[in-house]
Amino acid sequence: MRLATYNVEWFANLFDQEDRLLEDDGWSGRQDVTRRQQIAALGAVFRRLDADAIMVVEAPNTGKQQNSVRALEHFAQHFELRTRRAVTGFTNDTQQEIALLYDPDVLEAVHDPQGPATGEGGAGVPRFDGVYRIDLDIDATEDKVVFSKPPLELSVVTHSGQALRLIGVHLKSKAPHGARTRDAQIRRSIANRRKQLAQAIWVRRRVDEHLQQDESVIVLGDLNDGPGLDEYEHLFGRSSVEIVQGLDLTDPHARKLTSHRADVLPTTARFFDPEDKRFFQALLDYIMVSEDLMNRRPAWRIWHPFDDAECWTDPELRQALLTASDHFPVTLDIEF
Repeated sequence: MRLATYNVEWFANLFDQEDRLLEDDGWSGRQDVTRRQQIAALGAVFRRLDADAIMVVEAPNTGKQQNSVRALEHFAQHFELRTRRAVTGFTNDTQQEIALLYDPDVLEAVHDPQGPATGEGGAGVPRFDGVYRIDLDIDATEDKVVFSKPPLELSVVTHSGQALRLIGVHLKSKAPHGARTRDAQIRRSIANRRKQLAQAIWVRRRVDEHLQQDESVIVLGDLNDGPGLDEYEHLFGRSSVEIVQGLDLTDPHARKLTSHRADVLPTTARFFDPEDKRFFQALLDYIMVSEDLMNRRPAWRIWHPFDDAECWTDPELRQALLTASDHFPVTLDIEF
């Protein structure tokens, strides 16, 4: 079975109010890319991935009229994808949902949030649409943390009978948006990192609950972080990647980062810096699996247009990856 995670930049901009694709020459939101071009590129990428399930990060919007599930299923129908059914969880107001697009002939997936709702009390960490209370820096002051994009918790059963717990994540970015002065940027960056680390702890504690029940767990999505990614990491000791991964989840790309010994580091995203007029790359997207799944011959792949040999030697696929998003898909092939 092949699982994938894919952050699709400005996916919401490609649909009208009835969740139909806008195949026209209007701008998509991506630099110098029209909606028609991005839609065609995404169709090509999803087809080539040929995944059984894809965790779509920054999925189309759910609002008063729009619906992420309906939009994704329209997208799948348009390109005749076998991943033709979609499921999402708690919606948010960022126009960037988290959703799973999957092949119902291979597996079934249902939204299955864990933990008590805020205010209900009870054992365990709260549900991801609630409030998590934590003292991050041992100052006797409780931080109240919420997710702007609540993780998607899924109960998945493959048609071969394998039960899985999937957690799709999109942790808060550390970029100091809205800060105009250097001091304001520092304050905003530190506050954002505090919130992101708290979110990572929240996810990690949910993982611990599943592992204590001997469940198979896969955490996949955009963690917006990696060791050494910003100058304030030393204030807190660990990156959110290290927190979520712990000692009992595995992603070989994350392990390379945390080993601090790799000469060449993998990357899953490519951004343009308008000031320096250069592209820079980062490892932000992960698929982490619990130890019990390591005997299932898991194989990871980053579909990077320049670093992956097959993508590089296929001009059509290479261009589609560059046009479709500023992130590249990550896949996991695993035997069930």
